Amino acid sequence: MFRTLSALTMMPLKMTRRKNVEKTKATCSFGNDEYGLQTGNVKISELHDFKGHPFKVEQDIQLFELMRSIEDKGVLVPLIVRSNPYGDGYEIIAGHRRKAACTWAGIDEVPVIVRELDDADAVIAMIDSNLQREHIKPSEKAYAYKMKLEAMKSQGKRNDLTSSQLETKLKKAEITEGKYILRADERLAKEVGESRNQIARYIRLTNLIPKILDMVDAGRIAFTIGVELSYLTEEEQYELHAVMDLEQCTPSLSQANKMKRMSQAGTLDMDEMCSILEQEKPNQREQIKIRADTLADYFPKDFTPRQKVELIESLVKEWHEKQMVQAKTSVQQKLKKTGRER
Repeated sequence: MFRTLSALTMMPLKMTRRKNVEKTKATCSFGNDEYGLQTGNVKISELHDFKGHPFKVEQDIQLFELMRSIEDKGVLVPLIVRSNPYGDGYEIIAGHRRKAACTWAGIDEVPVIVRELDDADAVIAMIDSNLQREHIKPSEKAYAYKMKLEAMKSQGKRNDLTSSQLETKLKKAEITEGKYILRADERLAKEVGESRNQIARYIRLTNLIPKILDMVDAGRIAFTIGVELSYLTEEEQYELHAVMDLEQCTPSLSQANKMKRMSQAGTLDMDEMCSILEQEKPNQREQIKIRADTLADYFPKDFTPRQKVELIESLVKEWHEKQMVQAKTSVQQKLKKTGRER
């Protein structure tokens, strides 16, 4: 009896993973709980963050409070992990903040529940466990929805299943309402309580460069404006960030939409961005007042107030043009660096 070529090519990966699991289990003692799940204590050094984990773990007041609680009462809820598919140890599915709090508290061993899940099921379990958090940033939702949607679409598409196995797996992956089979994005919308369009908008945010995405997270750029800006090319986004930093302002929704349309038409550049941002927005009208005596020593005595204003405008304009040249140079250097890193 000869094995098929696909079976032979899968053997090294399966054998490697089996060895990693056996090696890890040899260093940890496990028992089974009342539901038949493997439970035990694992050293934190054996735990690895989930690959592509979209949720940020920050040393903020909430993590500090969790750390103090763990110091006082211990880890009350075990971490959920799976055997690390990329090497030794375990990959965390749920419990990244608990791991960070334990590390902060100087604890080197934590209780875990081990579940053997394939990649798609692991992604879905990881996302679902984190979407329960009270405060989630737009960027976290964006990448979480993207990862879960891709995982849901991949379920039932394995090539190593027989036709009968595939039919069974597809039936498990599908949710029906009457005779209508829900698509993956419809199922996701139903599960998270968002509309399909809103989920699509969140996923659009994953096209933003990190600096602009951080501004969305910080509330400096509104969610809907971030969605519009996500249609700009990467180079245009770097240029826009430089212009926003220079002008110390952000686009309104109508301005962002105009940039999007100009980008699609191939007519958007830094000069156009400046021109658009310089257009007065009702919510950003402001006046700068300078006491005359603070500048009196710098003007000729016979200068009229109008001449003083014109000179100030001229000098500021000259300074602005120099800043624009520096900003363009900086963007070009960053783009070259990004290209080299890729």
